[in-house]
Amino acid sequence: MTQLSGVELRMAADPTQLSIVRAVAADIAMRQDFDLDSIEDLKLAVDETCSTLITLAAQDAVLSCHFDVDDRGAVLVSAHVATKAAAGPDENSFGWRVLTALVDSVRTRVEETEGSVVHIGLVKSTAGAVDA
Repeated sequence: MTQLSGVELRMAADPTQLSIVRAVAADIAMRQDFDLDSIEDLKLAVDETCSTLITLAAQDAVLSCHFDVDDRGAVLVSAHVATKAAAGPDENSFGWRVLTALVDSVRTRVEETEGSVVHIGLVKSTAGAVDA
């Protein structure tokens, strides 16, 4: 039996769905006792991630966004969508620079199987989390 963890959202790759993803991100961050600034940073990062994927999405694609929490309390976000072309996000864009400034780490990859799927993963720790 597979053990499920976290929260996964699957929705139309459409900008009208962004408010749902932001609300889930905020709720998860609040439950991890993130401060208000860190909650807003995560919401903005998730919004930018999903917006980026929506602009790359193939027609009628489904956007998937998975949220999880690691043993240190960091929120892990993994999103992906089937795309029109085998190209990832523009890592020199203003939006990408904002995204990388809001979170601890960002990674992206393009998977080519029966078409192209772009993945973006984020990690956001609580602002007060410091290694002793």
